[in-house]
Amino acid sequence: MNETDFPKTVSELEHWMKEHCYNFESYSINGNSIYEGFGIEKSGNMFIWYYTERGQQQNLKYFGSETEIVQYAYNEIKSDQWARTHLIGFCSDLNKIVQLKKELDNLNIQYIYDEIPYYGNDKPAYRVFVSGCDIRKTIHLKKKYFTE
Repeated sequence: MNETDFPKTVSELEHWMKEHCYNFESYSINGNSIYEGFGIEKSGNMFIWYYTERGQQQNLKYFGSETEIVQYAYNEIKSDQWARTHLIGFCSDLNKIVQLKKELDNLNIQYIYDEIPYYGNDKPAYRVFVSGCDIRKTIHLKKKYFTE
């Protein structure tokens, strides 16, 4: 599929996402399971764009054809700034995260770093994300720097 081509089926959308290193953690495309996020479901002759969180599904839009829902989903996914991010570092040890950032700098890999009050306000968790296909160059680091 060329960059100017748009996926027309759910299978093509799934392939496009994999080819461009989108993550599937927040999108259920072609049946993959997610905890929270958006997805495509077929019900009879209708296609449904839905949002799910903690097992509660909310149907957001209905489409009469697979092509229509795939075009909609493609545009939604492509405009989601987090859809191509991959979490490779997660821990409460800031020193480990500093080391991860040094390793990424040495590899000339851009990353997003933040901290969240995961363990409480006085003990944050630190997160590091890489974008797109840089995950292929950095997936080995996840084993070392992703601890809960």
